[in-house]
Amino acid sequence: MQPTTQTQTGAKVMSGAELLAELDALRADKARLEAALASKPAGGKLTLRVSAKGAVSLYGMGRFPVTLYQGQWHRVMEATEEIKAFIQAHSAELATKADAAGKAAV
Repeated sequence: MQPTTQTQTGAKVMSGAELLAELDALRADKARLEAALASKPAGGKLTLRVSAKGAVSLYGMGRFPVTLYQGQWHRVMEATEEIKAFIQAHSAELATKADAAGKAAV
């Protein structure tokens, strides 16, 4: 097996065996990450934090947190029944996260 060498510019040149070993390591790492992602619950865990500005941030709903001030959260919680009824009445029109992901892939 040829050792790794450097060119005059300092770039590393790997031998064929080193490239194959690196490729195998990357494939193993990819498989490990995919398995970890597949075993993660679809909904994930919801967590709460106090933001730097004193608001309540809800993490775990999507890519970014949902951040509202205390009074805004109270208004949302007071409207829980109305929100549930609206979702039920419009369920045929509403997309799920899986639906949205499928449309984005097209």
